[in-house]
Amino acid sequence: MFKLITWNIQSGRSPTGNVNLDRIIACLDRFSDFDVLCLQEVACGYPARDGSDCGDQFDALARRLPGYTAVSGIAADTRGPRGGRRLMGSMMFARHPVLQVLRHSLPWPVDPEVMSMPRIALEATLDTPLGILRVTAAHLEYFSERQRAAQIDQLRAVHREASLHARSARPGDAAAGPFEAVPRGGLAILAGDFNMLPHSAEYLRLLAPFGDGVQPLRDAWQVLQPGRRHAPTVGLHDDSPEAGLPFTFDYAFVSADLAPRLRRMRIDGSEEGSDHQALLIEFE
Repeated sequence: MFKLITWNIQSGRSPTGNVNLDRIIACLDRFSDFDVLCLQEVACGYPARDGSDCGDQFDALARRLPGYTAVSGIAADTRGPRGGRRLMGSMMFARHPVLQVLRHSLPWPVDPEVMSMPRIALEATLDTPLGILRVTAAHLEYFSERQRAAQIDQLRAVHREASLHARSARPGDAAAGPFEAVPRGGLAILAGDFNMLPHSAEYLRLLAPFGDGVQPLRDAWQVLQPGRRHAPTVGLHDDSPEAGLPFTFDYAFVSADLAPRLRRMRIDGSEEGSDHQALLIEFE
């Protein structure tokens, strides 16, 4: 069995508004064990919602998960008001060997009508019981549809490029240093917070076919429960007066050749800190 969890932790926010990373780890322990963990909205140097310092969560989370290789991807890196750095990004934790890590800056086209921030996709090639596996963790733009659409196209371009790399051996060995021919997985998982609704134009674009024999992406939920409405991942515990119905922004997509090995998918509806819920997929 191989398990992956993705979760937007909102910088470790607790229901009272302060930062509590121990609570995040406890929630994960209650939910499931995992081989890979993808976290979005990991922060350093930003204030929590109650005004307290969130600290360096990249370091703190790595120390709390000592049995895993921790990989970070910084999307936003700015100067703080007291001269230190403010960082916002994603992390991936892997139980199995991490052969290669790539960090893809996603497009950020000008959209003067709305707030926005830089975005990143964090890719790791892992040596797993499933085989050489490419896991990409993404967190796409929330406010700007223009930017989110461009980021979807870039994720497709990255998947196509990686798939072609996986099929084409290139020269290079360990003695070649950074030119070593490290494999790039053909089997692929793309998971995270996409800030798009099921069956939206962006969702359908992401799942569109490729040429060149590249395996298309499949929504793991629809593979396992075809035709059934995706369980909501956002707003389950929002009791504010302006709250609407819960909805889905978080997904796990898999390459079509990996889809037959999917066995189960669950959403953790219990956690009340982050406004997102953790999502688990299992393979055998």
